Amino acid sequence: MANIGELLAHGRTFSFEFFPPRNDDGERQLEQTLRDLESLNPSFVSVTYGAGGSTRDRTHELVVSIPNFTSMFAMAHLTCAAHTRDELAGIVTRYRDAGVENILALGGDPPKDANLPEGELKYAVQLVELVQDIGSFSVGVAAHPEGHPRSPDLTHDRDHLAEKLRIADFAITQFFFSVEDYLSLVDDLSARGVSKPVIPGIMPVTNVKQIERFAQMSGAEFPVELSKRLYEVGDDQDAVSRIGVEVATELCEKLLENGAPGLHFYTLNRSTATREIYLNLGLTG
Repeated sequence: MANIGELLAHGRTFSFEFFPPRNDDGERQLEQTLRDLESLNPSFVSVTYGAGGSTRDRTHELVVSIPNFTSMFAMAHLTCAAHTRDELAGIVTRYRDAGVENILALGGDPPKDANLPEGELKYAVQLVELVQDIGSFSVGVAAHPEGHPRSPDLTHDRDHLAEKLRIADFAITQFFFSVEDYLSLVDDLSARGVSKPVIPGIMPVTNVKQIERFAQMSGAEFPVELSKRLYEVGDDQDAVSRIGVEVATELCEKLLENGAPGLHFYTLNRSTATREIYLNLGLTG
């Protein structure tokens, strides 16, 4: 295991994100993806957490098992939504006892299920404090270059992020398409006296409808010109993926040129696009 905050203190990190599979086919797909991406020697990987704790056990099992059958180690995502403080403390304690050293503390979306409570902790900063009280974790938080979709305005969003990063170790951004949005976020934090590492999150476009849906949910702007390019190639999936990899590669290059502390790839449990971007950036050995 390793501490992500310490890794970032020594240089750039390159990491991948996965979600717990929902069925046998998904398990086989993820196993293949893990094998494919292990050879790229990522600094770490992360595992998402379902709304309302719907993947609680699967997330825990995957985070704990990845170091046992690969050379990689995983950071656990955890959300406040639909949990009591005691439930969250129990989950964090299990991670501590299992030797997990890194947690991404998230507010989470309000549960859609009317039978689930909203959650005892209202803000991610409260979860950061709880995690740090329980163990010597390296704790990350989420950042939104274009602002969180539920924030009343960008100033409020930046103030809230700065509050989280004053006690957390690092942030990972939601995906975005404009390097200027990322640089503006970092500048806004610096103006608030916060200089913790903010790792850009990268999601290569491999499915137009899917990325449009994700962008709408996260508050990210899907560039009109990129949308036009993708729709021009229609149902040619190879062409869509080729454009997606090209655009993501250009974004990564600009981010690294401008001093980004690393890159975090949203893989959607597939490896091809990430491996191609790695090759384009010259990150493979």
